Amino acid sequence: MSYTETTTTSWFTRIKNALIGILIGLVLIVASIYFLFWNEGRAIQTYRSLVEGAGLVVSIDSVRVDPANERKLVHIAGPVKAQGTVSDDQFGVEAAGALAISRGVEMYQWVEKSESKTEKNLGGSEETTTTYSYAKEWSSKQVDSSDFKIPAGHENPGFAVEGTTMVVDSATVGAFTLDGNRVANLGDEKQIRLNDVDLERIANNIATGKPLRLNQGDIYLGNSATSPQIGDMKIRFERTDLAEASFIGAQKGESIVGYTTSNGRELFLGAAGKQDAAAMFEQAQRENTMITWLIRAGGLLGLFIGFKLMTMILPVIGDVVPFIGSIIGAGTSLLALVFTLIVGPIVIAIGWSAYRPLLSIAIIAVGLLLAGGFWYLRRKPAVAIPTQPVQPTLGRQV
Repeated sequence: MSYTETTTTSWFTRIKNALIGILIGLVLIVASIYFLFWNEGRAIQTYRSLVEGAGLVVSIDSVRVDPANERKLVHIAGPVKAQGTVSDDQFGVEAAGALAISRGVEMYQWVEKSESKTEKNLGGSEETTTTYSYAKEWSSKQVDSSDFKIPAGHENPGFAVEGTTMVVDSATVGAFTLDGNRVANLGDEKQIRLNDVDLERIANNIATGKPLRLNQGDIYLGNSATSPQIGDMKIRFERTDLAEASFIGAQKGESIVGYTTSNGRELFLGAAGKQDAAAMFEQAQRENTMITWLIRAGGLLGLFIGFKLMTMILPVIGDVVPFIGSIIGAGTSLLALVFTLIVGPIVIAIGWSAYRPLLSIAIIAVGLLLAGGFWYLRRKPAVAIPTQPVQPTLGRQV
């Protein structure tokens, strides 16, 4: 089933929206500049923190706690053991030895999809044709059907059960204790297969009129797993286990906690399995680099959108004659890209200079020397190479 709607936006309304877009674009540009600058500081401070930590860390045996290492940055590796038994108290599902239990819930719901096509009219107005279609899909998030274009006949019920995760308070690696959340996020998840006893207990704790049944070790709320209906739900329990792990942090009594470096950054590294300290710091540096470039890309994209919004009024004015507006629009996109490629690198360079001024000065000096040398070579006159005069040849040539 689908529904098509056609709307017309007048030229004056588009002008008003473009003026609002200028304000939004200005805010977006300022925010993008701030995050680009902040990101450079974050990246450099994190880098320095990791370099400092790599020079201070001491690898110790996890089987015993040595008071001589109190408050030092230490590296340990060994078998992981959960402290206590984690359980889903609402449904009485337990997992002995697990670090966490996750309850995953999905519901069969209506979802709305839309496709729009916009055409420009002579005089600057726009005509937008939007087609709305509706499909049934499994989703772990509540889809609010009241926001649908046609909510009637596409109503989604609320979730009878919510998804959640339960984590042990703490876990041990040898003689050391660590926060459960920091350990659990390194583990692997595995299905907890439920039985008839679990099914009966869970059924008594769910307020729903739908029948419950086992489906390959999971719970299915509905008449048929092969022919789902709107409101049917699937509940899956998984446990998180971790055999061995490695951690870098400050020794505090019998615990391993975050270590504060000289620049105020907290340093705590964890990895599944047994890894040496050098490998863990290398991985942390790679992650820092990746995060830095992702934020840079996001900041540059924000700048481009902001500059595009700042210039959007020009193609709208030109849309009095549609093809003229399209030409101007292509030009403003190019202009926004140029501004982005100018402002973005400048902000990143300023961010670097604020946190690493000596390196920035050295880079600028090298650049000036190279530019000066190139200019000098271009201006230096070429040296004439003398040539031997050609002697005339008398007589007949063979």
